Amino acid sequence: MLSMTGYGKGEYAEGGLELTCEIKTVNNRYLDVSIKAPRIFAAYEDVIRGTVRKKLTRGHADLYISLKDKRERESKLAPDLNLAASYVAAAKALKEAFPDLPDDVTLSSVLRYPEVLKQEDTVSLDEEMTNALDIALNAALDRLNEMRQVEGAKLKEDMLSRIDTIETLVNEISLRAPMIAQEYREKLTARVKEALENVNIDEGRLLTEVAVFTDKSNIDEELTRLRSHIEQFRNIANEGIVGRKLDFLVQEFNREANTTCSKSNDVTITRAGLALKNEIEKIREQVQNLE
Repeated sequence: MLSMTGYGKGEYAEGGLELTCEIKTVNNRYLDVSIKAPRIFAAYEDVIRGTVRKKLTRGHADLYISLKDKRERESKLAPDLNLAASYVAAAKALKEAFPDLPDDVTLSSVLRYPEVLKQEDTVSLDEEMTNALDIALNAALDRLNEMRQVEGAKLKEDMLSRIDTIETLVNEISLRAPMIAQEYREKLTARVKEALENVNIDEGRLLTEVAVFTDKSNIDEELTRLRSHIEQFRNIANEGIVGRKLDFLVQEFNREANTTCSKSNDVTITRAGLALKNEIEKIREQVQNLE
């Protein structure tokens, strides 16, 4: 069982190349990956997303990549001819305006003008960089999943504890349910006797009324399904990726709990049913954090 929230960091530092990957995840219905990386990795983003998808199935992931390339590279200088021409033209215009000034414009002086010479960017994505990225990214994802697994174990423990509480409540309701019909018959008999003194009670009609009430308030099917859901929940909780399965199962829990409350016609069962719904809601909130 894995939580959808976590953080992982992976680093690579060798031969003057330093690369760091940091990834943090939060809840999301589907997998959504946001990448913030140097422009040099723009063409490699599909590969990066593919690597993330191998280890994540749900959640919003923010991935940050930083790079420092201190490797020795061949430096190349390139002249900006248009800028140099502008400087020379400006110098000629000044010469015409001030002919008495000595002219010291030379090739060497033009080379010293700002931005006339620029160093060409020779940095490009190479095999060493992609290898460094793969190592750092996988390390970050592994550490992320370690954290998500620890968090998932805590969520599992909490939810199974609440499932135990739900089972206890279901058992309490099961013990109370058979008594309702008998109590209803006794109350109905007492009311009829009070309303119709000295008149013989029609036992057949009384039994019919009790039978109708018993049928309407019968929750045996709901209790059977709740027990089945409890068993399924415990089995699913031992699997790895369980978020969607448990989300559906919790909806089924809610449906049976609502029906139980609406059909019970008994204060004790209604009170237990509301406690049941409260535990189910707390489990539903936890399930939203699961992958």
